[in-house]
Amino acid sequence: METPLLDVRAVTMRFGGLTAVRQLSFSLYAGELVGLIGPNGAGKTTVFNMITGIYKPTEGDIYFMGRSIVGLRPYAITQLGIARTFQNIRLFKGLTVLENVQIGAFVRHRTSLWQALLRTRAVVLEDTELKERAMHWLRVLELAEFAHARASSLPYGLQRRVEIARALATQPRLLLLDEPAAGMNPHETEELMHLISRLRAEFGQTILLIEHDMKVVMGICERVMVLDYGELIAAGSPEAIRNDPKVIEAYLGEPV
Repeated sequence: METPLLDVRAVTMRFGGLTAVRQLSFSLYAGELVGLIGPNGAGKTTVFNMITGIYKPTEGDIYFMGRSIVGLRPYAITQLGIARTFQNIRLFKGLTVLENVQIGAFVRHRTSLWQALLRTRAVVLEDTELKERAMHWLRVLELAEFAHARASSLPYGLQRRVEIARALATQPRLLLLDEPAAGMNPHETEELMHLISRLRAEFGQTILLIEHDMKVVMGICERVMVLDYGELIAAGSPEAIRNDPKVIEAYLGEPV
């Protein structure tokens, strides 16, 4: 039986008297493209924060590639192979597009501090390698022409793509995208759907996607999970989710 890439086991996250996520369990397998949806305040971003080490679950465990990652720092989880984007764009806006993506690639650096201070040959070679990796992902996400532009000068939709490129430069096994289509116009959204599908089909990237735009979720995800008040209320194919009475009630606020 195939071992899950990510295995979330009965996790609960409490903030004082508020329970944001309650007894949540699910698994992701290598190569999947899965959507995580739910009304505002359902706990979706809290799930991402637990997976990436920003929050430590109050209860439960999270396994990645067969080992527990609960209690690890975010940088250690990134080094293991989980990368993410954020609801609100978090670029270094004073740096160029290329420099932003190189920061992601730097998580895989091997040379030591003293080698960097002496600017040894190994450092020069590694810098060249990291720059080329960053440029590779800029080409994949159709951003190469903006490599030397300031990140803050790009349109909103392109800044979203820069953030995805930076996450990919960390060489993740699992990519978490938190509302990547937020703020995009219909044309930008169509391009984004194509790019995300390409990451899965061409590069074998495993992706967990939070998104409010149902056209995106239903158009590219092979499986969808639905949270409501921190609990998983449905999981299945896009078609099954689209017609699930509990899902319709959660979004419309009334029985159907």
